[in-house]
Amino acid sequence: MKPTILCVDDENDNLDALERLFRSRYKVLKADSGFKALEILDQTPDPVAVILTDQRMPEMTGVELLSKTIEKHPDTVRMLLTGYTDIQSVVEAVNAGQIYRYLTKPWDPIDLMTTVDSAAERFQMTVEIKEKNEALSNALTELKTLDQAKTQFMILINHELKTPLTSILSFSELLRETHLNEEQELCLSRVYKSALRLKNLVDDALLVVAGETKSLKIRIQPYVLSEQTVPLNSDTQALIKQKRLKLEIDFLIDKKIAADANYINQVLSRLIHNAAKFSLDEAVIDVGCSLVTNNRMKLEVRNQGQQISPTVIEKIMKPFFIDEDVMNHSVGMGLGLTICQSILRAHGSTLHVENTNNGVTVSFELPCL
Repeated sequence: MKPTILCVDDENDNLDALERLFRSRYKVLKADSGFKALEILDQTPDPVAVILTDQRMPEMTGVELLSKTIEKHPDTVRMLLTGYTDIQSVVEAVNAGQIYRYLTKPWDPIDLMTTVDSAAERFQMTVEIKEKNEALSNALTELKTLDQAKTQFMILINHELKTPLTSILSFSELLRETHLNEEQELCLSRVYKSALRLKNLVDDALLVVAGETKSLKIRIQPYVLSEQTVPLNSDTQALIKQKRLKLEIDFLIDKKIAADANYINQVLSRLIHNAAKFSLDEAVIDVGCSLVTNNRMKLEVRNQGQQISPTVIEKIMKPFFIDEDVMNHSVGMGLGLTICQSILRAHGSTLHVENTNNGVTVSFELPCL
């Protein structure tokens, strides 16, 4: 489909000459006055790529015409034909009518055609950019909607799942106080263990959402690392026992770190659990700290085992990512490191995963006093 251009001149001979010049490449509209041109623009359904108008016309000059088209046709490229040589007329045209180019009469056909072609390309590029920007804006709106839906979904999970879970756990504990036969005890134990696991998964998912929405509430207080005991859950303890691992926790620096002790212990506990999963049998897991600067401390968890490929390192921080080779076919939601990252971001820090000669080191920094 040919682009549409509008030629405006009060002399019909000039209009005919312009039509003959452009009709092979463009759909040419003609007007012999500014008022007629405005009328044509209002009645034309197709977008007009270029308006080419004479400056000196009765009742309405070319500059006046072009300035009146700006509001309704902001993307249309405006060009001026003038016989005037004084610079003041040109400056007025550029400022008032947002002129793309001006050409003097008599025009050179080749130069005029080249200039109009450039103007039409400019119009097309403007239209395409606006369409792409609109598509990007729509995509952003959709992403924001999805993000809100995700948050609302997690709030729903918080209420609709945790409420029945609380009942299951409570009544399971009551049943455990009654007299049960061996089979009943086994079934009840499985129900209770599954309910606990589901509760932990829900809590983890909600913690990630709180971190992403920056609503995670932390209480930062100075404390000495060596005075804290890193809690290890039953799964971690079972892994360490099964693989005959040696866990060495040495926080020898007596400086205080400024952090939420409960959350930092949770980070360390999860990192130790990951280290235990990926360690070789009978290996050593080192947990320690070192001073980066006088007021900055690095905490590290080092394991002995296979290195992680750079591709996987990029992905393991993302929610719900599970790499079967790295995870040793373990069952989970892939939220462990994401939760650590969410907690650390709330502390103004971040996780760093680094391959070493004999394993992997995961570290993070915190301010110290």
